Amino acid sequence: MVFKDFEELERSFHASEKKTVVVAAAQDKSALTAVNQCRKEGLIDAVLVGDETLIREEIKAFDGDLDDVKIIHAATLEEAAKKTCQCVKDGEADFILKGKIDTGILLKAVVSEESGLRTGRLMSHLAFLKVPNYHKILVLTDSGMVLYPTLEQKKEIIENAVENLRNMGYDTPKVGVLAAVEKVNPKQPETEDAAKLTEMNKNGEIRNCVVEGPLSYDILMSRESAHKKGFDSELVGDADIMVVPNMPCGNILGKALLFSAGADMAGLIVGAKAPIALTSRGATEKEKRQSLLLAAACAKGDK
Repeated sequence: MVFKDFEELERSFHASEKKTVVVAAAQDKSALTAVNQCRKEGLIDAVLVGDETLIREEIKAFDGDLDDVKIIHAATLEEAAKKTCQCVKDGEADFILKGKIDTGILLKAVVSEESGLRTGRLMSHLAFLKVPNYHKILVLTDSGMVLYPTLEQKKEIIENAVENLRNMGYDTPKVGVLAAVEKVNPKQPETEDAAKLTEMNKNGEIRNCVVEGPLSYDILMSRESAHKKGFDSELVGDADIMVVPNMPCGNILGKALLFSAGADMAGLIVGAKAPIALTSRGATEKEKRQSLLLAAACAKGDK
């Protein structure tokens, strides 16, 4: 299974098991609106954590239909983060949606020993992008968590992305490891890492996917460009996952595609026991909805 766009992903929910989201600091209009719409369409269930008075005021302000949703009061953001994690730990929710809370406060609670959400694995960021001239959803990683990953961390970043796409129904995700050039050059360490990751895939250290690199962006995205350069690969023009050398590179590329190429985007943090739908404070309601549904798709649902 491969999803061409977010609309196709959403249609798949009508035949899938309903998941439950817990919203951290739910006194956030765009988060509540996204949750309200998805609940009305029968796509998810929800638990709201945060200042109960403010949550009810926000619901009333947009005439939301959330009267039957469980609200867990939390007087502070730190308390909201802690109680959000407890909901997942207790099996009340399958995944987390960030509301009106700083990312650092939420993640501090997630990685704490008492949260029970740590897996011992690296946590990384997945940016799901629908680029107008690309034929399917493309995953960019890591553009939000690991600043300058080591080779071993890049391996874990790939494994996180592959595992979550397989949870969504993908069979064998195609992973392209980006660099400025498609040839190994000792003066460009990221090309050496890319070649080593490709070898790890061939010898079975990285499983359930196809990994190839180093690949330049134009070769990865365009069959025509690859043909002109005499490069042939099953990944050319058909990658599912795009691995960047480091977070600054990924952050810049993601924003370029979003603001200059007209891409739609949704973001998740993975590697904990539950996916975290994470969007910026300036995210639109549409982006929060897409992130919410993606987290639900990646969640295993084994409460």
